[in-house]
Amino acid sequence: MEDKGEPKIEHLEDFGRQILSRCGQQALKHYRGVKPHERFDEDLVTEAELDLASCFQTSLRETFPAHQVFDGDDRQEGYTHEQKRYLWIFDPVDGLDNFQAGIPVWAMSLGLMENYWPLLGMIFMPATGDLFHARAGGQAFLGSHPLTVESGRAVDEERLILTFSRFHCHYRTDFPGKIRNLGCTAAHLCYVAMGRADAAVVTNESFKDLAAAAVILEAAGGRIFTMRGAPFHVGDHLDGRKIMDHLIATHPDRLDTILSYLHRLK
Repeated sequence: MEDKGEPKIEHLEDFGRQILSRCGQQALKHYRGVKPHERFDEDLVTEAELDLASCFQTSLRETFPAHQVFDGDDRQEGYTHEQKRYLWIFDPVDGLDNFQAGIPVWAMSLGLMENYWPLLGMIFMPATGDLFHARAGGQAFLGSHPLTVESGRAVDEERLILTFSRFHCHYRTDFPGKIRNLGCTAAHLCYVAMGRADAAVVTNESFKDLAAAAVILEAAGGRIFTMRGAPFHVGDHLDGRKIMDHLIATHPDRLDTILSYLHRLK
């Protein structure tokens, strides 16, 4: 049913939670059908992604038919008061290799922009039941628990950096703590947001991959930077192209310390 009036932020959040729950249940049906002992099944993954995208779009049309869905090449057409000012960004499965292998660290992400300004970010991990969420400029949460990116400069052997695959081909490091790749960028950024990891290094992502997680990270006090230490703005990449630069997500106070341990190979 179409919302004839102006949807309140609470209604938009409720819709986000409900549709992630619905799509999450649908995703688990596909996930339980994987055969981890077999090679990567591209057809199974494609079927799952198409099914979940259809599930989301059908629900959106039923509830907010005039709202827009990010299609990989969205460009701002100016400020408007109409319902089409809302743009939803849905990523059905982040962590495809984990999904296919039966490893529970995969996520679906849902972001919302109003006149191309971030409004909401939600990351749901169906296999674990974890829901990370935040309003832009507000507080970030895991369920009902507030999240805060840990600040400070102290680094020891118990610290953790999350990285992308083949990180070792691009960097040498004298970081004294642990370096891990869990195979899901959305989860990596959320673990930084909850203070479980000091930083996450990511690459080969896109606006759709980062839109929701960036809202959560920033609401928790973190930021995304280039490896030169400059602020990175996810909204500058609405054209949908892959972001090939290496990026780092961390607390601004930790940035210089973390970067000092990472040495780019020639």
